[in-house]
Amino acid sequence: MPDLLTLERRDKVALLTFQDPDRLNAMTEAMGEAIAAACGELAADSEVRAVVLTGAGRAFSAGGDLEMLDRITAEGNADPGGPTRERNRIFMGRFYRLYLSVRDLPQPTLAAIGGHAIGAGCCVALACDLRIAAQEARIGLNFTRLGIHPGMAATWTLPRLVGPAHAADLLYTGRLLQGEEAARIGLVNRALPREQVLEDAMATAALIAGNGPLAVRGTKRSLRLSEGHDLDQQLDTEAAEQAVCYESADLIEGLAASRERRDPAFKGS
Repeated sequence: MPDLLTLERRDKVALLTFQDPDRLNAMTEAMGEAIAAACGELAADSEVRAVVLTGAGRAFSAGGDLEMLDRITAEGNADPGGPTRERNRIFMGRFYRLYLSVRDLPQPTLAAIGGHAIGAGCCVALACDLRIAAQEARIGLNFTRLGIHPGMAATWTLPRLVGPAHAADLLYTGRLLQGEEAARIGLVNRALPREQVLEDAMATAALIAGNGPLAVRGTKRSLRLSEGHDLDQQLDTEAAEQAVCYESADLIEGLAASRERRDPAFKGS
């Protein structure tokens, strides 16, 4: 795997770490290829039950690679309204999807935001299921302050997390929040001292990994479907997922463990 990203397995939890601290884990195409490849590997690994994403050094990710943005901007200005616009549209759509491959993982994902998560870096954190941030971390979507429309699903994920009013505030102004404010408005689940962020994320991931894998993965599918379902559709989804669980050895084990007042030993079957 490229040095821009490392993958560690700690029991049933996988830890993915952006590894370009000298450039504050700037989001290059090469790093995107690395994370897409890692997600493809993890998606096929039934032993991994939760995934934590973090960044080496003092930033989770400070956002898009400025050299890449300079190049694309120069190309666009040299051919306004011409074929370059379509090429740039196709390139950016593919670029977004490399990083947003974290959304396609069947396992729950947690972003451990020990340092700044800005612009596209924040978008990747928003693509995770849970976010735990350092109190002093600066978090936000500064696209408009650079003169560019938000990307990487910012206008889709942010309103669903914080509501339309907070989303409009953050996207129009491009202002950055510290971790505690981000927690107050629901942008992150909680804000902690920096030295506790990764430990807490890994402990939360381990707690998830200790639950029934079939039930957890089914819950993730249901939560994703709820984005476009009405109540009746969601009830049908839940009933179908429960019907699968009723056929599992894990549910037998979970019920037995509850009666016997012990921790269950789930096997994912």
